Amino acid sequence: MATYLASATDEGADIAHSIPRRYAWVVFALTFGLLISDYMSRQVLNAVFPLLKAEWALSDSQLGLLSGIVALMVGLLTFPLSLLADRFGRVRSLVLMAVLWSLATLGCAVAENYPQMFIARFLVGVGEAAYGSVGIAVVVAVFPRDMRSTLAGAFMAGGMFGSVLGMALGGVLAQHLGWRWAFAGMALFGLVLAALYPLIVKEARIAPKCAQQVQGKASRPLRTLYSSRSVIAAYIGSGLQLFVGGTVIVWMPSYLNRYYAMSTDRAGAIAAIIVLCSGVGMILCAMLCDRLGRQRPDRKISLAIAYCLGSCVLLSIAFALPAGSAQLVLICLGMMIAAGTNGPSSAMVANLTHASVHGTAFATLTLANNLLGLATGPLITGRVSDLIGLHAAFQLVPLISIGAAAVFFLAKRHYHRDMERLQTPAQGDANVPQELKP
Repeated sequence: MATYLASATDEGADIAHSIPRRYAWVVFALTFGLLISDYMSRQVLNAVFPLLKAEWALSDSQLGLLSGIVALMVGLLTFPLSLLADRFGRVRSLVLMAVLWSLATLGCAVAENYPQMFIARFLVGVGEAAYGSVGIAVVVAVFPRDMRSTLAGAFMAGGMFGSVLGMALGGVLAQHLGWRWAFAGMALFGLVLAALYPLIVKEARIAPKCAQQVQGKASRPLRTLYSSRSVIAAYIGSGLQLFVGGTVIVWMPSYLNRYYAMSTDRAGAIAAIIVLCSGVGMILCAMLCDRLGRQRPDRKISLAIAYCLGSCVLLSIAFALPAGSAQLVLICLGMMIAAGTNGPSSAMVANLTHASVHGTAFATLTLANNLLGLATGPLITGRVSDLIGLHAAFQLVPLISIGAAAVFFLAKRHYHRDMERLQTPAQGDANVPQELKP
């Protein structure tokens, strides 16, 4: 007899929506696979930076813009496209997104000049814009409530693993077949998964019938997206810290190529290891936050501050050192801690917003992450690199973590007061965050 999982709404009530365990994991695997395709298509560009720079005589600012335009589109379109996906159908929306970013990546492979490449990368960003928030909503719908934190953490780390594969495989393909095949390989992988996804994942099996009732209650709770100082600080602090991590990920292959004289494939492989360290650090730091913050939720914010300052120290020392093994080890350690703020900031957003609008809250967090970090970081660093060199630019990047730590400190000062505002009699005990219950 099959084992069944009961899905739950964001309001905490169980829904008579039984889903076989095996099917739930198949949905997770396919959705996770598309997330990996998403980041492979996004990050493969970084592995071929040196080849594009040489062939088209591009400046670092132009290269940074090719990377930053994707994150910018993700940041600008995440919120509205997530709302449209809820109305249009999540499965259908995910498939359309995957087809668009895969075809756009194929467009990168056939681009003949910089403007054509820029347009293709723009469309990659449009296709990938809402995948993170809509994808996690699909995964959450097929698993019980007590698995959501684990699944969300694994799903977020999947972006790092996709980045690893994108840079590593992209570097190998570019080295042996040319940079065009690096893009083509990522595109074909995405198209295969996009064709397979709707054949297995069905909207009727993952969408609870009472979802419309939940959405109908979410008008006033929408104000919790921005009604407290702590939640706004969580958005800003997370975005500023991702300025550091995102910049290092984007420019590391070029850094290794210029200052270590590595070939494209070797630079991509070493950069992939650094990104992998970042993904592992994201999971381990989140686990530490859950353990230490079980009785004291504000400890998660203290750990976020510690992660910011720790990464600043490690990366500053690393980029003050000459090229060598010691520098690479410190970069790996710094990136492990730099990614650690994802867990605490996500927990803060979940605790400080109404349960019925958590999907929109995470879309807002994604908006901040991209506008403040993933989009602006590579672009600004590219411009600074044109003026003073990439090594000198990397010495300045970790200082942004000090600003992120300061913002998280402000969040800590107001956190308990903002939590109390959510615990009104109208909400009842069902809406009190699990961490604050006796």
